[in-house]
Amino acid sequence: MNIVECNIPGPLIIEPRVFGDERGFFLETWNAAAFAAAGLDLTFVQDNHSRSQKGVLRGMHFQNPGAQGKLVRVVRGAVFDAVVDLRRSSPTFGQWAGVTLSAENKRMFWVPEGFAHGFLTLEDDTDFLYKCTAPYAPQHEASLAWDDPAVGIEWPLAGLDIKLSAKDATGVPLADVKAFA
Repeated sequence: MNIVECNIPGPLIIEPRVFGDERGFFLETWNAAAFAAAGLDLTFVQDNHSRSQKGVLRGMHFQNPGAQGKLVRVVRGAVFDAVVDLRRSSPTFGQWAGVTLSAENKRMFWVPEGFAHGFLTLEDDTDFLYKCTAPYAPQHEASLAWDDPAVGIEWPLAGLDIKLSAKDATGVPLADVKAFA
């Protein structure tokens, strides 16, 4: 696999080796030894799967306490995936990184603990999978405002009718986030 660093330290784009021919393809999406050898010695406790229509924006979610690291990928459709550094002691606090993930490019994205995470679906019936290092804890879940100008995520919004959940529509600005140490 190929690991690509982002513009801020922590999140990583992972490009797995894909073996394909006229029959289809094969790729390894998780191998504990291979990931550990690449510096990602992780233990996952929960797998999640969501399906969304084009224009659905989910995020920017995080849990504090109970931070989750997430290994995310798309198996059908496409998303623009984004993270925001919420580690107050980090020199990149409040900065964001983003990547397009799709069934076609087969990329994965590592979202470390201490980051808010969200995605915008770019195609109908997009299936988004993610492995988590900590269980979902709704009592500790929070949302950073997806459109906070202090963060300035450059979402590819052209031609999309954005659909938000009630929870995501009430995300708080970076200045009001309960940040990590």
